[in-house]
Amino acid sequence: MKRRDLLKGGAATAVATAAVIGAPHVARAQTKIKWKMTTSFPPGLPFYQSGPGSAEWIVDQIDKLSAGRLKIKLYAAGELIPWNGGFDAVKSGTVQANSAVAYYWSGKIPALQFFGTVPFGMSFQGQNAWYYHGGGIELWNEIYAGHGMVAFPCGNSGVQMTGWFKKPVGSLADFKGLKMRIPGLGGKIYKEIGVNVKLLGGGEIFPALERGVIDAAEWVGPVQDRRLGLHKAAKNYYSTGWHEPSTTTELLMSKKAFDALPKDIQAIVKCVAAAANIIAHTSAEALNGEALEDLVANHGVKVSELPDDVIAALRVKTKQVLDGLAASSPVARKVHDSFMNFKKKHDKWANSSERQFAVRVRGG
Repeated sequence: MKRRDLLKGGAATAVATAAVIGAPHVARAQTKIKWKMTTSFPPGLPFYQSGPGSAEWIVDQIDKLSAGRLKIKLYAAGELIPWNGGFDAVKSGTVQANSAVAYYWSGKIPALQFFGTVPFGMSFQGQNAWYYHGGGIELWNEIYAGHGMVAFPCGNSGVQMTGWFKKPVGSLADFKGLKMRIPGLGGKIYKEIGVNVKLLGGGEIFPALERGVIDAAEWVGPVQDRRLGLHKAAKNYYSTGWHEPSTTTELLMSKKAFDALPKDIQAIVKCVAAAANIIAHTSAEALNGEALEDLVANHGVKVSELPDDVIAALRVKTKQVLDGLAASSPVARKVHDSFMNFKKKHDKWANSSERQFAVRVRGG
């Protein structure tokens, strides 16, 4: 009987001990962390706001992979803050995260433009190689650390279209005085050839183009541009993508909020951002061809290439603008040199691989 009582007591103690030890794990599993996340993009916009690799996709995947432990309430541009208010909202703690392109904040930190895209820069492959293997992400977060934030690439449009023009452009002279919506370094370079540059959010572009407030507008590519209805306001669609050969979307977060996440959820967020970077890009690659064909065949859009003299002038001005940016601060110089040194090495490979395939094999 004593032995039976002892066994009962031991079992009870074991159960009690297991309960105590297990309690924190149960509590942790049931803990729900709630974030708010804004974006700079209109509701329903493919690639950026909805669809594979978009902000909606990121929020959904984080919810699933964390088993609901991190719940993120998503707001499109204008639903909680203005389209260009993400930097301040995250920095102030109004929201924990924002999705945009880093060049939207170049007025605050000019060096951030390198983490959006660089005119005449690298392809999707090269840009991402710099981010993940050339120190790009580390430099990105070295800059944001001083503002209490952290960021990761979470999407890439690849080569963008030059944009929509109400009238055809036949030479460099046609850009003098042209009122055009375009952000980032591309906008600064266009200014150098006489363009009157305007910075507008995605939802503001169509009405401005339709009413003649602007004469031309750059957005992204066929899928996203068609969604905004830009083809209804202008019919001349130009290619080359000199200004944005590899435009990166960022997942910007409060460092305090990110550091407070359990380590496994931090890893989930990083992995989801990296997955979105690939999935969003491949989504655009899969859909842009059909969208471009539809614009031409069913909406009277004329697709053309920028004249050679325009490209030549823009190339010269690009070097001048980038040199000036590098000289503006030690931080800008550090990022500029990192990017350009990596590009120089990557170009040697790209010229023997991508370029040879495009020109000699595919016949492009």
